[in-house]
Amino acid sequence: MSISSDVGHSHVFLGSDHQRNERRIWLVIALTAAMMVVEIGAGTAYGSMALIADGWHMSTHASAMLISALAYLYARRHAHNARFTFGTGKLGDLAGFASAVVLALIALIMGWESILRLLDPVTINFREAIAIAVVGLVVNLVSAWLLRDDHSHHHHGHSGHGHSHGHAHNHDHHHDDHHHDHDHNHGHGDGRDNNLRSAYVHVIADAMTSVLAIVALLLGSRFGWTFLDPAMGIVGGLVILQWAWGLLRMSGAVLLDFIPPGEDLPDEIREAIETDEDRITDLHVWQVGPGHHAAIVAVATPVLRDPSFYKARLAAIHELSHVTVEVTVDKAA
Repeated sequence: MSISSDVGHSHVFLGSDHQRNERRIWLVIALTAAMMVVEIGAGTAYGSMALIADGWHMSTHASAMLISALAYLYARRHAHNARFTFGTGKLGDLAGFASAVVLALIALIMGWESILRLLDPVTINFREAIAIAVVGLVVNLVSAWLLRDDHSHHHHGHSGHGHSHGHAHNHDHHHDDHHHDHDHNHGHGDGRDNNLRSAYVHVIADAMTSVLAIVALLLGSRFGWTFLDPAMGIVGGLVILQWAWGLLRMSGAVLLDFIPPGEDLPDEIREAIETDEDRITDLHVWQVGPGHHAAIVAVATPVLRDPSFYKARLAAIHELSHVTVEVTVDKAA
C-alpha cells in the first residue's frame, strides 16, 4: 500500500465576487439605514404616520440585508477553518434561506395590514405620500444597481492540488484494487450567489412596493379611489411572497445537496469518464459554494489505472472544484 498526499490544500469555495458583493451590501445597508433615520425623524417632527411607517418598513429590509452582510463576513473570516470540512461557501445559501423567510413574513404583514386598511380606510395625504414613495423608489433603484450580479458568469481556472491514496486488499476469494484521488481544481462556474440574490430581491421588492404605491396614490388623488392603496398592498404582498418562495426553494436545494432538474453536471461527468471498459458505479455531486461543486466518482475498470488518469478527463469541467475518484478493478468486465 502506498499513500502520497499534498498537505495543506485549500478548501476555500467562496464566490468569485465574494468581497465585491460584501462591500456593496454594506453600502446598501448604510444607504437604507440613512433613509430610514431621515424618514422616521421627519415623520416624528411633522407628525406624519406615512413617513414613520415607511421608515420602519425600510428598517425590516435593512435588517434582512444585515443577515447577508454578516454571512459574507463570517464566511470570509472562517474560509480557512479546517472544521468547515468543505469550506464556508454554502453559508451564503443559509443566509439566503433565512432572508427569504424574513421576506415572506414582510409580505404576509403587508397583506394583513392592507386588508385591515380596506376594512377601515384612513385619510391619505396624497402629496406627501407620493413624495415619500418617489424618494423610496430612487433609493431602492440605486441599491438594486449596486447589488446587480454582473460578474457571476465569469470563469477563472486555477491549477489545483491533488492527493491520492492507493489501497490494495487481498481476500481469499477475490482480489480488489482501490485507488482514491482527491483533486482540487479551483474553477468558478456560473453558480448563482443566493446570498447576493436575497439582498437584491429585498430591494427589488421594496422598489416594486414603491411603484405600486405611486400608481395607487396618483389614481387615488385624481379619481378619489382610496381603496387602490391597500389593494396594491395586497397585490405587492402576493408577488413578494412568490419571490420569497422561489428563493426558499433555490437556497434550500443547495443546503440539502439537491441537484436541480436542469443541472447537467452529473451527465457531463458520466460522458467524460464512461467508455466501453470504464463505468461509474457510484456518483455524488453537490454544490459547495457559488460556482463550486464537489464530486465523488467510483469507477470500475478491467485494467487498474491511476486516479489521475480519470482526473485528467474531468479537468475541462470548470464547475468541479473538489473531486474524489475511486478506481476499482472489475475482473468480471
